Amino acid sequence: MEITNVTEYEAIAKEKLPKMVYDYYASGAEDQWTLKENRNAFSRILFRPRILVDVSKIDMATTVLGFKISMPIMIAPTAMQKMAHPEGEYATARAASAAGTIMILSSWATSSVEEVASTGPGIRFFQLYVYKDRNVVAQLVRRAERAGFNAIALTVDTPRLGRRESDIKNRFVLPPFLTLRNFDGLNLGTMDKTNDSGLASYVAGQIDRSLSWKDVKWLQTITKLPILVKGVLTAEDTRLAIQAGAAGIIVSNHGARQLDYVPATIMALEEVVKAAQGRVPVFLDGGIRRGTDVFKALALGASGIFIGRPVVFSLAAEGEAGVRKVLQMLRDEFELTMALSGCRSLKEITRDHIVTEWDRPNLSPRL
Repeated sequence: MEITNVTEYEAIAKEKLPKMVYDYYASGAEDQWTLKENRNAFSRILFRPRILVDVSKIDMATTVLGFKISMPIMIAPTAMQKMAHPEGEYATARAASAAGTIMILSSWATSSVEEVASTGPGIRFFQLYVYKDRNVVAQLVRRAERAGFNAIALTVDTPRLGRRESDIKNRFVLPPFLTLRNFDGLNLGTMDKTNDSGLASYVAGQIDRSLSWKDVKWLQTITKLPILVKGVLTAEDTRLAIQAGAAGIIVSNHGARQLDYVPATIMALEEVVKAAQGRVPVFLDGGIRRGTDVFKALALGASGIFIGRPVVFSLAAEGEAGVRKVLQMLRDEFELTMALSGCRSLKEITRDHIVTEWDRPNLSPRL
């Protein structure tokens, strides 16, 4: 079957992957309302395209924390990618580098920071969970720095793991031939089979529930790398993140895997952007499946977006070639959206290019 859009990879991944693995990647928390809403919310934002603009040349390049990238489409941290494909994070890192964009490596990767660095040059950020043992955190951050990673993405929405019922039903556990490579040899316990989700039990044992704003400041004492705060959904927390010295904010609901019935990230984005007042860049992850989604996020003030599930599903389907294709398809669709909206560069994408349900409550004609 010829793949013509990003979403088609999910069905192939579902066929190829063991049920436990597919469900782990695909599912959200509890009723999965936010999981559906992350996608559906994009469909309620419409375009106001401008015409008769010379769009013979379109420039999608941008900079993120001073690093020049080819497009505002980047790769979000997703855990345990070798469950999807034997090459796992290696394949993703090479695909990101080939596309000239940024990859965030998960703390819970099945390849270590050193192994990912060994795939060749690339702009890479490291996603950090804060463990109860702060020595482990400091050691991990130092290793990421030494391996040439360029920023830390601190995940702040996971003091406990959300209730993912498919993982409970499947008694989710990391397959025996894989490990969380960044923690090998650190004697932190293993993700064992339990009467629940093995991951939830592991998190309960290891992750620091006392994490607070003072720890964002503490992190700055152990690294010179810029820190992105990932998991912000409100204006209040945006202001606190900036006060705490964050270099940027990622509007994220953890792929709808933590608290159900939080808004779709695209719905929370504008509130965060307004509160940031241009002091730090704001990024978005969650629900992006089309180039049109990328445009809508930028029109609402995002400096760029991150994709998660499309990466693991395409990785499962076609390895590195699949991830490359996903990045290329989104790039092509985004370029086309810019052309058809009359935008030649990212700075020409404005709030006036879209209309949302909160702009015009009676936008839809009455039937």
